[in-house]
Amino acid sequence: MCGIVGAIAKRDVVEILIDGLKRLEYRGYDSSGIAVVNHSVLHCARQVGRVKQLESLVQKKQIIGCLGIGHTRWATHGNVTELNAHPQISNNRIALVHNGIIENHEIHRESLIKLGYHFSSQTDTEVIAHFVDYFYQQSSDLVLSVRQTVEKLQGTYAICVMASDKFEELVVAQHGCPLLVGIGEGENFIASDVSAVLSVTSRIIFLEEGDIAQVSLNAVNIFNREGIAIARKIKQSDVLLTSIELGQYKHFMQKEIYEQPAVLADMIEVIRAGFIPALFGATEKDFAQIQGVQILACGTSYYAGLIAKHWIESITKLPCLVEISSEYRYRDAFINPNYLVVTISQSGETLDTMEAQKIARLRGHHTLLSICNVKESSIPRASDFVFYTQAGTEISVASTKAFVTQLVALFALSVTLGRLHKTITLDAEKKYLKALEELPDSVQHVLNLAPQIAGWATYFAQKEHALFLGRGIHYPVALEGALKLKEISYIHAEAYPAGELKHGPLALIDENMPVVVIAPNDKLLEKVKANMQEVRARGGELFVFVDQESCFSNSDDMHVIQLLKHFDILSPIIHTIPVQLLAYHTAIARGADVDKPRNLAKSVTVE
Repeated sequence: MCGIVGAIAKRDVVEILIDGLKRLEYRGYDSSGIAVVNHSVLHCARQVGRVKQLESLVQKKQIIGCLGIGHTRWATHGNVTELNAHPQISNNRIALVHNGIIENHEIHRESLIKLGYHFSSQTDTEVIAHFVDYFYQQSSDLVLSVRQTVEKLQGTYAICVMASDKFEELVVAQHGCPLLVGIGEGENFIASDVSAVLSVTSRIIFLEEGDIAQVSLNAVNIFNREGIAIARKIKQSDVLLTSIELGQYKHFMQKEIYEQPAVLADMIEVIRAGFIPALFGATEKDFAQIQGVQILACGTSYYAGLIAKHWIESITKLPCLVEISSEYRYRDAFINPNYLVVTISQSGETLDTMEAQKIARLRGHHTLLSICNVKESSIPRASDFVFYTQAGTEISVASTKAFVTQLVALFALSVTLGRLHKTITLDAEKKYLKALEELPDSVQHVLNLAPQIAGWATYFAQKEHALFLGRGIHYPVALEGALKLKEISYIHAEAYPAGELKHGPLALIDENMPVVVIAPNDKLLEKVKANMQEVRARGGELFVFVDQESCFSNSDDMHVIQLLKHFDILSPIIHTIPVQLLAYHTAIARGADVDKPRNLAKSVTVE
């Protein structure tokens, strides 16, 4: 959600800025802009729409410069307009880009107006730009001006600032939003995401909470809130440039769906050594006193937590609570300090989950584990223990491969806790590992069914509503299927436990409401069949994903796609793949922007 890139070099940086913004498009945005300094003059270009349109505008204006900043904006304060786009400019002297939300901007806006500042935007960001300008006029010290400014701010921010008469430096500050410095040879870079600078450097400094950094051609000076110089390590990023390029695929979502067998195989190699606390960076002593599990997550990661609840409680016999992070933050939740708190986030920067994690710590929880896909991100850094999901860079807003790897991580946690609490036998542990080892081939088999699923998608593309049903551990799969469909095809979709159908949702059933059913051959299959008959009796049309042994056949009102044999405890992972494919092909059939759905962002760093 929103993206920042900046550069200082002895060469023109405009191409670097535009390339960086293109690589940040996956995060979600509705406008973009750049500003550069050239001969002590600020040159700015902003554009509603895609970065490609900004690139055309920049070329038309013939903007060049050796110092510059860029931004992709996801609207919070103010409409989607050119005036509200970043960079925000103050007195043709200060240019500033900002991720996050400033909660006390309205009070400061009034005080700045009294000081003679004119506001041209509706954004909270313009307040920051004017404050920097106000202090800069007094001291001509950009670092000091930024430090004085952030002392006045309440909320979250990652900001990058430059002044027209200070062409030798960029100044950045971070609080609650990620920001990094890319180290080059005689040039340096700023970004909110490592992908934005991979084409120019892989040497990275990750800024920490409260850091302010002065970035010049040959140096990076970092200070804390008090202005005291501090050191941060340079790390070598292991993200590959090829991982953020499309290659042979039409969309990143398609690429990431088809990468799932490979990333699952990579994860299983990590787990093959055994279900041991060391998988999570812990010891047996760290996990020995755990009396239950509290999972905190949002969106797709929350659904992973709901599936994990079934695994944890059935395998370990420990209680497991699963809560949406944004809700946990604002209520007096049940607290047991001996519960393991598990935070799940693809990006590691999900603000609601980050804040929920902080609150869990304040409430007395002393064992925090994060399951995350992005190394060195904020949530893992604030955790006691971490499991990185090995999914590689995920670009598409709709999560696919990160979700299935989260599930594998949570399953590994469940078996590890079961082993420590002696609720499973050695034979059961071996059986679980064998089931994991079969996953990559089984997922590939489901991917081979894509042409059949694409056939269903042409029907769904003509509809405006859909219903998803599942029971037991497969109900969260139905939730995930409905979320994927609404996210990228804009079809209104809801999911229910199939047994709840008669308690209200049945009123919606008619010939215009397709019903997707997750119907594996488990102990609840006969119950699911009865729920399906309720749909058929009301004229509904069923689209059913089944196992080989489920004994369904196609008819005019029931369409069946058969997966493999029932995959037992890991069946939710197998049944996730077809609902991903259904959403993807339906969005294609409707002509939607698959990787960048409207109004959504990949990394949700605002409340």
